[in-house]
Amino acid sequence: NSACERFASSSKDGSIKIWNARTGRQVASLSCLKWGGEGLLYSASRDRTIKVWAVEGDQVGKLVRTLVGHAHRINTLALNVDYVCRTGPYDHTFKTFDTREEMQQAAQARYDAIRRGQPERLVSGSDDFTLFLWEPASKKPIERLTGHQQPVNDLSFSPDGRYFASASFDKKVKIWNGKDGKFVATLNGHVGAVYQVCWSSDSRMIVSASKDSTIKVWELANLKNAKETLSGHADEVYALDWSPNGQKVASGSKDRTIKMYVRYGKRVLGYVLTGIGIFFLL
Repeated sequence: NSACERFASSSKDGSIKIWNARTGRQVASLSCLKWGGEGLLYSASRDRTIKVWAVEGDQVGKLVRTLVGHAHRINTLALNVDYVCRTGPYDHTFKTFDTREEMQQAAQARYDAIRRGQPERLVSGSDDFTLFLWEPASKKPIERLTGHQQPVNDLSFSPDGRYFASASFDKKVKIWNGKDGKFVATLNGHVGAVYQVCWSSDSRMIVSASKDSTIKVWELANLKNAKETLSGHADEVYALDWSPNGQKVASGSKDRTIKMYVRYGKRVLGYVLTGIGIFFLL
């Protein structure tokens, strides 16, 4: 959250718990989640609803509203402020700060620039093959988005908030306008279900991970064909992340390896790593 005093955890038992980062004590227990920048936590589940919870002030754990629209379980959520909430004051310039106050001011400025005076935008993807674009302050969705022919696995907003990408079991990645939800393009190329999508920090490129054991790199300026296909995994690729400088992509696979792809000029080299989970830190 904005004061960095709380964090949320999710479990195989289907629960979401909020903890005090200083004391280590559980503050609230809630069951997919997404933390925004307005003191709200968004959770989605098999009950086909999205619940909006208060996670700051004296209303911690209180249900603020319930968003209803999907006809089947909800698999994934994304916010237009996801990237800035994750990276705080840091961007691709790697500027340094002398005080905590400077960091907070820079983080707030980046957050406000993404919002452009508008509320946060939330998008949800479901087993019903649809997406819904929401302004969570309203119970009514901005738009219901159709086009996928199989369940939606993953959603990701571009760091600048202008677009979002959806990945589906139908082997497609689709790009949508982040403001009004209008369809932009379909990315064809994978021959298996697409599990995850991730944007570069400059919002110019996308990577997608698939059941077909490959990772594809797409350029927003030319979405007709993949710019590059990264091979090396021996089985389905489940997880992806892109380094802040855009030079490295890490992937995690069912083959029990993590691979790092590093660009040197026009060459892309792959390395095998050991560990659990994929996440680049600034």
